[in-house]
Amino acid sequence: MILARIQKLSVAIPENLAEMLEEEIIFGRIKSRERLTEEMVAERYGVSRSPVREALRLLERDGLVMREARRGIWVSPMSQRDFDEVYMCRIELEGLVAKQAAESTDIEKKAEFKILLSELKEAQSRNDARQFFIVDVRGSFLTYDLAGNKTLTRLLGGLEKQALRYRYHAYEQDPKIIQLSLDDTARIYDAITEGDGESAKAMTENLIREIWQSMRAGIRDAFGEG
Repeated sequence: MILARIQKLSVAIPENLAEMLEEEIIFGRIKSRERLTEEMVAERYGVSRSPVREALRLLERDGLVMREARRGIWVSPMSQRDFDEVYMCRIELEGLVAKQAAESTDIEKKAEFKILLSELKEAQSRNDARQFFIVDVRGSFLTYDLAGNKTLTRLLGGLEKQALRYRYHAYEQDPKIIQLSLDDTARIYDAITEGDGESAKAMTENLIREIWQSMRAGIRDAFGEG
């Protein structure tokens, strides 16, 4: 899972290696459209090619890399078209998850939102886009956990990994997106905590839609129309 505490000692395990590569792709240290080879990855992480082969297969499954005949493996390109497709799907799915999370009776888990909101505010006050993103993602996965819908979580799993690249790019490039996210996320957390499913759903859908429209031009300028 993205942002897990990964130890270098376990990098020979394909799942852990995939997580490390995933994080590098999401944070832009491995760029959109960058070519990856088994030899390059094996040398970079000091492992044999066997776990590299499986790790790349896992990333391909999640849409973070693509394989082309006679051309090899590449980091999946980012573009306005891809961004539109991902965010269009996220609106309905994330809204439904927020609604089901609000309907949960797990008071202890819901109490974690208060801690997360405090951490979000602290990161925003320091203009720390990376930390804001990390905490925000934790909030998303807490919401998925509360919803308890395995099918919905599975659908969002692969989609979310693609979305995270755009999400981090937005936070890093535009402080206004962070402020928008913070203000609306606070209200969404309140609605979930109070059990107001319809409000949580509507506000989540609206936030994703607003960020989508705010980011489109910047995504096009940075990565092309696709």
